[in-house]
Amino acid sequence: MDVLQAMQIETERPLSHAVLPGLHLGSLLLRAGVILLPALIPLAGCGLGKVIANPVKNTIFIALGSNTIDTNCTGCNSISMQGSLFEQFTAAFADGSTAPVMWAVSGGDALNGPGSVSPSGQYSPPSYLTADSVKVLVTATLESNPNIKASSVLTVMPGFLQPLTPENVALGVNGAVKITGYLAEAGGSTGINFDVWNAIGGTSSGLGTLSGTSCKRSKDVFTSCTVTYNAPGSVASTGVTYVRATVGASSSRTSMVVLLNTAGVSSSPLMHQAKSLTPMQLGSSGGNNNDFDSSKNQIVDCCSGTLGALLKGSDNKEYLLSNNHVLARSDQGNVGDTIIQPGLIDNNCVPDGDGPGTAAVGTLSGWLPLNSSATNVDAAIARVVSGTVDSTGSILELGAKMPDGTLAAAPPGISSTGGKGEAAWLQMRVAKSGRTTGQTCAEVSATNVDVYVDYFTDCAETEPYLSRMFKDQIAISGNGFSDAGDSGSLVVDTNNAEPVGLFFAGGTDGLGVSQAVANPAPEVLNELNTQLAGGATYTFAGTADHAVSCLSYGDNTVSEAQARTLSDAEVARAEQALGAARALVNPAAGILGVASGKSNDHPGEAAILVYVDSSAAVHVPATVGDVRTQVVVSDGRAAGAGVASPTNPGSSLQAGALEPALAFKQHHAPDLMKQNPWFFGIGVGESLDNPKDAALVIYVDRKLLSAQLPQTFGGFRTRYIVMDRMHVTRSYAKPLQSRLHCMPHKAKLQPDGFDGVRLVNPLALDLKF
Repeated sequence: MDVLQAMQIETERPLSHAVLPGLHLGSLLLRAGVILLPALIPLAGCGLGKVIANPVKNTIFIALGSNTIDTNCTGCNSISMQGSLFEQFTAAFADGSTAPVMWAVSGGDALNGPGSVSPSGQYSPPSYLTADSVKVLVTATLESNPNIKASSVLTVMPGFLQPLTPENVALGVNGAVKITGYLAEAGGSTGINFDVWNAIGGTSSGLGTLSGTSCKRSKDVFTSCTVTYNAPGSVASTGVTYVRATVGASSSRTSMVVLLNTAGVSSSPLMHQAKSLTPMQLGSSGGNNNDFDSSKNQIVDCCSGTLGALLKGSDNKEYLLSNNHVLARSDQGNVGDTIIQPGLIDNNCVPDGDGPGTAAVGTLSGWLPLNSSATNVDAAIARVVSGTVDSTGSILELGAKMPDGTLAAAPPGISSTGGKGEAAWLQMRVAKSGRTTGQTCAEVSATNVDVYVDYFTDCAETEPYLSRMFKDQIAISGNGFSDAGDSGSLVVDTNNAEPVGLFFAGGTDGLGVSQAVANPAPEVLNELNTQLAGGATYTFAGTADHAVSCLSYGDNTVSEAQARTLSDAEVARAEQALGAARALVNPAAGILGVASGKSNDHPGEAAILVYVDSSAAVHVPATVGDVRTQVVVSDGRAAGAGVASPTNPGSSLQAGALEPALAFKQHHAPDLMKQNPWFFGIGVGESLDNPKDAALVIYVDRKLLSAQLPQTFGGFRTRYIVMDRMHVTRSYAKPLQSRLHCMPHKAKLQPDGFDGVRLVNPLALDLKF
């Protein structure tokens, strides 16, 4: 954080100038938007003559990271522990010591005010604007002397109210999709600029074109802009391209991904968010009808998730399966609560009974308490309202490709397991069908994951409920595999559509890759069967095993790691270790050469590249000279020419390598997380630096990280995933902080607070109230 330097205050001045220093223009010091108000100088003797001011303690200055901030910004501002947007201010004396101050804000939007600032200096902008930009004055006042102040002028601009809709789509040649974005602005003249790029970072233009850009502006509703993306007339190979959205000179930006495919598949999550025909199919938007926050008898925001699967009970009744936090509002629900489709987030926060747009499809009948040590899954069930749900358990887009390019709905496979679900294994390709990202595929990246997950009792995540550990969970990694709102989705094996897991938490890591966690499907059923009252047992509704058409948006983990620039210190570490690494070179033993490079297991860390003969069985140590090794499978000619690529590290995990790592993890994971509070999850998987080796897959809280991360534990390689802590209500990489406080109708109930899957705000509001 850069510190804005202040000019030194005058040390001598006539007494008359010291009486009202805040009004004396000559004493105001202004630089880079920071206004410094000098102290009320103490009087000497009878108050006559000159006085001397101490420039160290009579002047304070403000430090801030930026002079601009957006009302909502995807990935460009600081994020608090709860995912809320803020700009951190600090105040200090001239000697650099911390100044104990009181913070205040003024100015801002004519209708929605200046925002707020916490006692610690965290500034949160207003939730929306009615102008293209506003000025906010942030003022720090010294606690011991209210006449000593410093102020900073901050420019606030509208940002994205929510991610682009849809967030992802699959298209064949000549396909088209309409994309919509919303700004947290009512009125003004700001619009959204759209362009096409080959990557999120945008190094060159992507495939396809844009047409028909238009914006709707009104003083009563948020600004919305739409554009049509047109796929090219030919696609050489299946791959992704990105439609990026920006707002004028603002740093606010977001993007959606298009999977251009040679198979001609057409798939959009929008069908998962719409009101379904009766009987409804699973994998669609849904949730508890009471899943909203209220204030002064007004609904201010709402949340919901995915109705994942259909269960058959031994009592001959049908039940919807989803997460506790989707159906039972994180233990806050009541038996008999109405479960609706679509969820409130897709009906402008209008509950069933207050207006049209939703249908009652179930009544909450049971859940596994999150606050109980006896439970290890996040699950709840709702008794189906007769005739409202497809009795075969059909799930959207889980079937074969249709003549028009769309994917048919189909039930999960149950013939191999009798509807009990199957166990996941490392690198299993899985699919899920969810509310936000639709049907997507990726691979199991770690198993037996012990992970802490955060829960809240309100949609806006201002009221923490608990943070609890789930043991031996399934981790899934892949671009765009899941996002907020997909919670409750059934995860299936793409080979046979057998249920594997119930997706319940996730986020996006520092490389932009989705990291998902699912409860093992057999354990979900086991706990429902043994812990719910009534004595009924449950199995998945489904059909004969069948393959799933897999929509995979790839996995950028390795390529993004290799694209990272190493610090000078890391480069120096690798160079120092090269001397010892050269002793490994032995072509007869299969080690062809060494070089300095970058680690895939810990992006941003140096590695020693060890080129090994593809035909030899070679053991490579995990580290050399306290630097990670990365194995690059090659041959003599490629190694000599330096053309073997570290982005293609070679063969997969060797037999028997996982069991010792699993045993170590099971015994030591609790101690490792206790000793390293920035570790919030540990599982086992494959090393990306040497895929033949097992690795401890460790999830690291990027906000708490304060130490060098070890290359190994117990002799096992470590693979670090640095990200925000996983939670169940939204993805931290795409925060939705805006909380408007007006609704065209009153809430029927005033609940204590709720939790859901995705915070959404009403888009059509009367902002005049």
